[in-house]
Amino acid sequence: MASERSLEVLRVIVQDYIASREPVGSKSIVERHGFGVSAATIRNDMAVLEEEELIATPHTSSGRVPTDKGYRVFVDQLADRRPLTAAQRQAIETFLGKADDLDEVLGRTVRLLSTLTNQVALLQYPTSTRSLVRHVELVRLSDSRLLTVLITDNGNVDQRVIDSGGPVDDELLGEIRAKLNASLGATPLVEAASVLDRLPGQFAPGREALVRRIAESLHDQVSASRPDKLVMAGTANLVRTEKDFTGSIYPVLEAIEEQVTLLRLFGEMDLDESGLSVSIGRENAEFGLSEASVLASGYSASPSGVAKLGVLGPTRMDYPANMAAVRAVARYLSKLLGQD
Repeated sequence: MASERSLEVLRVIVQDYIASREPVGSKSIVERHGFGVSAATIRNDMAVLEEEELIATPHTSSGRVPTDKGYRVFVDQLADRRPLTAAQRQAIETFLGKADDLDEVLGRTVRLLSTLTNQVALLQYPTSTRSLVRHVELVRLSDSRLLTVLITDNGNVDQRVIDSGGPVDDELLGEIRAKLNASLGATPLVEAASVLDRLPGQFAPGREALVRRIAESLHDQVSASRPDKLVMAGTANLVRTEKDFTGSIYPVLEAIEEQVTLLRLFGEMDLDESGLSVSIGRENAEFGLSEASVLASGYSASPSGVAKLGVLGPTRMDYPANMAAVRAVARYLSKLLGQD
């Protein structure tokens, strides 16, 4: 179990490594930080931290670097939650206050956040959490073609033509239509996909293939009817930090291009009591971001509900400064949109 001093050694290792990108040794810690103990004692503390898998030794150096687990302990226990300076707060208010409409506000927000953090800034477009399925209609166009129509309560209508795979009689079409509307009527769009996934199992095996085709079409229509999207800025910052990725930055760039991946990650990030969430390194492996960290905060866009904004970058980032910037920008954006 790491002692209080060992954790303080972890804190300075993280801070020094973030600042220099160079592995941190015991001699450097003794010279730069006032621990009042010998280098041998610091080496003992570092051995404990390495046993706990909080730091690691690169192959080419006798110094140590933080692990993903070490960054997690730093963020959760050791990082100072410092506020932005008065000048930074004034810059936020001045820059965002000049925007005239929602698109310009959001565009300015990500550019500002990217500038403040030197990371890729991400902002989830505000969407209504109350959008519901109003009605589903199925229309037989020919013996082998159907029209699926999805209507939402905000008036959005999406239509798709699908191959039915063979003749469909009106009685069967009516039964499918009735079950669809009974299952989906007044269902939030965010929950409709899971309802559709269960639908084929409600029909006899001989009809399951057709129902599956209809459900797959409606699944795509539900996705298209949800206006979830990301506004981004600062991708060039990621390229500038390419050396922080031991492999390739292409998986990260692909995740940025595939907005669905980042929206899913945002959706799984639960905010803490201070309104922040930090997902580090291997915690993001299923999203193809095992060498990246994502910091997020929520903002409210009344009456459009709550969405998230944040930054993405390498695990070697200035967490305290970035957390302060993300939180401050989110709070000001909520205030600004609440006045509209």
